[in-house]
Amino acid sequence: MIVIPAVDIRGGSAVRLVQGRPDRLALDAGSPLEAALRWDAFRPARLHVVDLDGAFEGRPVNMELVGRIVSSVKAPVEVGGGIRTREAAREYLGLGASRVVLGTRAAAEPEFVRELAREFPGRVSLGLDVSGGRVAVKGWAESSALDPFELLEALRGAPLAEVIYTDVSRDGMLSGPGLDSTREFVERSGLPVIASGGVSSLDDLERLKALGCFGAIVGRALYAGTLDLAEAISQIEGR
Repeated sequence: MIVIPAVDIRGGSAVRLVQGRPDRLALDAGSPLEAALRWDAFRPARLHVVDLDGAFEGRPVNMELVGRIVSSVKAPVEVGGGIRTREAAREYLGLGASRVVLGTRAAAEPEFVRELAREFPGRVSLGLDVSGGRVAVKGWAESSALDPFELLEALRGAPLAEVIYTDVSRDGMLSGPGLDSTREFVERSGLPVIASGGVSSLDDLERLKALGCFGAIVGRALYAGTLDLAEAISQIEGR
């Protein structure tokens, strides 16, 4: 399993929100580029960068800043947040992003994501953000009526890179990941699963690894100092 540091961008800063709510700021870590370079120094397998402003507004807002991050770090960068058109996905990939993550557009129009994955096989990830058993959309500001497994079934066979499963209720809470729901996604998705939300310790990562997760995204735990990235990479990845 790989350990993936997260850099979430809002208002020009690297931030962590509580349960993705714009009115609940867990911390402000300052410059997103400096944060990305700090985590990149540990040679992670990849970085997870999210344009939160873009997620809330429905279009890329911080593309220039994301481009600077991509060109400044050595790790591959996956990008999410506000990518709802083919043009936005192409532009991010053209800037050098290794993958783009789509969630809201996938929930609204699975066939669009299927077609995009055919154009860029292995470079499009499904962002499956789940709140109350339903797919959350528009920067988690809304919950759709869509069951997450219905969406997975609609995309079955598409050449997606993976599914990034986020338990919205746990994101930014340092409360531990939802192991039962994560296990279900690992067993039923048919794709590599990257778990996100609630990771607070090395023990949490060990549990996710035991479930068969391909990766785990870590955010607030790194910034708050409850998880040491060098130790996590060494213990979980064995390098």
